[in-house]
Amino acid sequence: MKKIALFTLVLFSLTACVSLITPTVQPEFLKLKSGEYSLDKSHGSLLFKIQHLGLSTYVGRFNSFDATLEFDPDNIAGAKLDAIIDIDSLDINNPSLKTDLMDSTWFHQAKYPQAKFSTLSVKPINENSFEFIGNLDWRGVVKPISLQVTFHGGANNILTGKYTLGFSASGAFKRSDFGMDAYIPLVGDEVKVEAEAEFLKN
Repeated sequence: MKKIALFTLVLFSLTACVSLITPTVQPEFLKLKSGEYSLDKSHGSLLFKIQHLGLSTYVGRFNSFDATLEFDPDNIAGAKLDAIIDIDSLDINNPSLKTDLMDSTWFHQAKYPQAKFSTLSVKPINENSFEFIGNLDWRGVVKPISLQVTFHGGANNILTGKYTLGFSASGAFKRSDFGMDAYIPLVGDEVKVEAEAEFLKN
């Protein structure tokens, strides 16, 4: 009985601790805090998806990227999102294939080591979602692409001591627009991207 009581006490204490550090998220967009934000690199992910042989969707990710956000919920049209991706951080869990993808037929990483995104305009979609149109600078080509960004809310983060915004983003573009046109349609032309991110207020 003593062991059960001790276990119960420990479990209760842990539950109480978790409750204390769990933030109260403010989901209402107009109540989010304006300011300049930087990506929390330990809480972000960037995935891409592309059709393979018309049979499956191939999924990869980039492990090294950074971003900044200038944000005012009262002037979302003036929001500015800038991101930079290190191409060599490609993660597909296949070292041999990654080596092939880094060559000039595909990413041409030696000549174009990074890809960049910079906002041109922002338009509302619904209460918490917006279309971020921006230039994608990749493989020596600069073209506009569209991202749908959904804000999940904001909260004071006790783990970092900073106010934090969270959002998801998704979009698509044609790789052929950026000079990567090998093996279409065996490998799809459309590239879908998905990002999850937490941003810390500077």
